[in-house]
Amino acid sequence: MNYKTILKRKWPTLALIALMLLIVIMGAILGGCKVQNKETPSDGKLQVVATTTMLRDLVTVLGGEHVDVIGLMGPGIDPHLYQASAGDVNTMMSADVVVYNGLHLEGRMGDVLASLKQQGRQTISVEEGLDEKFLLADEENPEMHDPHIWFDVSIWKEVAKYVAERLGEVDEARANIYAENLQKYLGELDELDSYIKSRVAELPESQRVLITAHDAFGYFGYAYQFKVMGLQGISTDAEAGTADVSKLADYIAENKIRAIFVESSVPVKSIEALQAAVKARGFEVDIGGELYSDALGDEASGHDTYILTLKANIDTIVNALK
Repeated sequence: MNYKTILKRKWPTLALIALMLLIVIMGAILGGCKVQNKETPSDGKLQVVATTTMLRDLVTVLGGEHVDVIGLMGPGIDPHLYQASAGDVNTMMSADVVVYNGLHLEGRMGDVLASLKQQGRQTISVEEGLDEKFLLADEENPEMHDPHIWFDVSIWKEVAKYVAERLGEVDEARANIYAENLQKYLGELDELDSYIKSRVAELPESQRVLITAHDAFGYFGYAYQFKVMGLQGISTDAEAGTADVSKLADYIAENKIRAIFVESSVPVKSIEALQAAVKARGFEVDIGGELYSDALGDEASGHDTYILTLKANIDTIVNALK
């Protein structure tokens, strides 16, 4: 084996070691020049880094003009596969607080986030704020939980309460503002939940079958009475095999499912392969549209907030399955 082959195989490990060394160095530098102040952030606004688009939107709603929020991941980005760059590490080290989902959603950032906590940086982990009774187990890995908690609006309300409380602890001078914004937002989430339920009611129970590229909609199915099936598992780390495609194609053809759905953060090829496999069985299934799964929409789509994204999803689902 030549040295190029060795380096190629060792590169992921070497890159991780280099990144962790950078975190330690930055921690030493920034730890010596930055003092956490719960009373008033040094520049007048709380500087927040949020990993996902959902959390970026939530912190923006809760903090309003009193926070500057940087989102590491943009629309269409798959958080399961996202790897933090050196620039991301610098950004997180410079923030007053880092907000992340946990539950292994940001799977490839686990070591980086753990290192931030070990260095005493301010972090808010949604996972730590949720009672386990709200969580669904991963059917393939029962010891792990499904991280896609935002698809149940009632759970997202609990997330909002926890994040608002923690922001108030980090920035005590504005705790009452975060609390007031929270109460307004909870009302808006109640309206969203009612909207979703009213649209679901348009579908007979027999037509409430949601088939997507990966198993991101478990909480949605549990909350709104849908049978949910995905080609891939909860994480997109592993690609669907031919056996997975064949099994799901059989189910669609036998049950005459009207539509299947692509996802904004997952390549369409797997769903197109599934559609072709169903056709080979003598049944035509439509691709019902694109759903936002692991990221919100962008400004151009008009679905760049949590509420607008979930409304777009339920409209797409119901309109395609009716």
